[in-house]
Amino acid sequence: MSMTVADQTASDARPSTDGTSEPTFEDLARRVDDAIAALDKLEPDARGVADELKNAIEAVHRAGLVVVVRRMREDENARAVLFDLVDDPVVHLLLSLHGIIRPDPTTLANRVLTEVRPQLQSHGGNVSLVRIEDGTAYVRLEGACNGCSMSSVTLRNLVETALVEGVPSVTGVEVLPNEPSPTLIPLESLRIGSDPAKEGWVRAAATDEVVEGQLTRLDLTTGSGTDVQVVVVNLEQRLTAYLNECAHEGLPLDDAMIDRSNGTLTCPWHGFCYDATSGECLSAPGAQLEQLPMRVDDGEVWIRVGT
Repeated sequence: MSMTVADQTASDARPSTDGTSEPTFEDLARRVDDAIAALDKLEPDARGVADELKNAIEAVHRAGLVVVVRRMREDENARAVLFDLVDDPVVHLLLSLHGIIRPDPTTLANRVLTEVRPQLQSHGGNVSLVRIEDGTAYVRLEGACNGCSMSSVTLRNLVETALVEGVPSVTGVEVLPNEPSPTLIPLESLRIGSDPAKEGWVRAAATDEVVEGQLTRLDLTTGSGTDVQVVVVNLEQRLTAYLNECAHEGLPLDDAMIDRSNGTLTCPWHGFCYDATSGECLSAPGAQLEQLPMRVDDGEVWIRVGT
């Protein structure tokens, strides 16, 4: 559990229940650094015992923290408090040291872009994050940001400066050429033929059962009798269906978190983040959720899951 003072900015001393001041984070970090330095000087046998004691204590702490985090995530009222706590630098570092949360540069980058987006939009432009890879943030610029005038250069520089300064793991920004947006299926789209079963279509749900801004799990059965679990994302009344499997380890996405402002879906197991409307993985480029064909007919959602 090694850390140095440089890993974390010092915080102000906090009063304890008995009126005395609690040690600052800098004080605690220094104690850890001193203990680790002393540990290195021990004889091998003594060091082995000390390492085992340290590992055992850390295991107890991690087990307790996992229970706390899990219970807070399951409680709708406590979930917002948990997210606020994770934003606290000390809490974030503690959870990161125990492997409970992983640094997510994509989420941080999207927050940074949210802050600069109003300024871009005031000039008729916009920006979207495509992925972060090897320290480079790949973005697409729209409108006034995508031209060659001096104002567009200024807006591009604004995006690059914000990402490099606001995301520690980002050292550079590359602007990708614009491409057609992913095909989305609106509620008013294509009708079903007279014999949908022959084409592998299954009536999945009524449109009002697929709540806007949420992820809905559906248990479907193919024409051959195979059970298939599907999740449907509804963002601004545009629907996208996926197999209920994360591209990382195939774990279910039932409890995935939807960020409506950024249009992302985050797996609850290991934090893999996806574009909610295309299934592209933003955490690990190249990974992809398996998207399923979908249609809407007379208020009914149909999904093609095989024959």
